[in-house]
Amino acid sequence: MSSRSPDVSSTPSRDASRSVPGRSSITVRVRYSECDPMGVAHHASYLPWMELGRTELLRRGGKTYKSLEESGVFFVITKVEVRYRRPIRYDDVVEVRTRIVGGSRVKLRHEYELALVERDGHPPNHDADPSVPKDGVLAVAGTELACVGSDGKIQPLPEWLAPGE
Repeated sequence: MSSRSPDVSSTPSRDASRSVPGRSSITVRVRYSECDPMGVAHHASYLPWMELGRTELLRRGGKTYKSLEESGVFFVITKVEVRYRRPIRYDDVVEVRTRIVGGSRVKLRHEYELALVERDGHPPNHDADPSVPKDGVLAVAGTELACVGSDGKIQPLPEWLAPGE
């Protein structure tokens, strides 16, 4: 794991068939308001982090949700799956790794890994802390988004975003 700044950072990886990178990552520091009274990140906090990952993936390709919506392209979540492997805690720095893994003419699928970058001001130590898996990945997730117009009706993905055939 790198010792990246907890501020937003991203590492793109391009697929020549699309203008949006096939993967990127962003780091987030877990805020107190995202945790339960035991200092563990609430399960609902993972969804906004995943959205940050998707948003950054678009941004790295020169697109924004705002520009998509202004052109009449909207995305709705049709499926979310999260596997919580170990707890993420208050003030942890987590890398949200996002990648596009497929889809269809109207849907896009993403996968995510939420990996620990820093805990208690230090890189993770899985040998000393059993709450950190050897690979550092604390959660894995997936989403499926459908493309809709401003009327809420299904429409094809923009050509530059559609998965390769």
